[in-house]
Amino acid sequence: MEFNTPNWEKMSDGLVPAIIQDARTKNVLMLGYMNADALAKTTETGKVTFFSRSKQRLWTKGEESGNFLNLVSIKNDCDNDSLLITVNPVGPTCHTGTDTCWNEENNSQFGFFSELEDTIKERRTSADDSKSYVASLFKKGINKVAQKVGEEAVETVIEAMDNNDELFLYESADLLFHYLMLLQAKGFTLKDIEAELMKRKK
Repeated sequence: MEFNTPNWEKMSDGLVPAIIQDARTKNVLMLGYMNADALAKTTETGKVTFFSRSKQRLWTKGEESGNFLNLVSIKNDCDNDSLLITVNPVGPTCHTGTDTCWNEENNSQFGFFSELEDTIKERRTSADDSKSYVASLFKKGINKVAQKVGEEAVETVIEAMDNNDELFLYESADLLFHYLMLLQAKGFTLKDIEAELMKRKK
């Protein structure tokens, strides 16, 4: 595993902060501190090891709980005085039993698409479907939602064979929007699609 050795002398106590990030979800799980020995043991064993300031010794995360942080990669920051360590966590990371030390669930997030899913979910239950396209389409039933996805898919394919990129992107956005609606109509989300694709990766 290639990475630059941190500038230990730059830190008065010989410790550098190590930000721990889930390699798959990209969520930050915790912050710890490493000295040269902790970093060496981490790379040697593949289990993230810190220098415990309270115990004044090396401490491998999970040595008591079994909730190890399996090493994926190590990166230095631009000043060479902190580390970004990506891991595959085994179980919750925080000693309190939560996924992260910020009491957050370590779920995949899809940026704006997650926001869009939430918006669709909210509008699906809107009492006034006359003002909500989403609510009105859901009210017509899953067959109509599926039909709309089919129509948008055809339009996207047609535009893909043309040279108007603007129209292709427009129809692609329509297709994705209605597909998110169809997923919810079937009781699924993008996380379910992610899980299915991850199974195929194996």
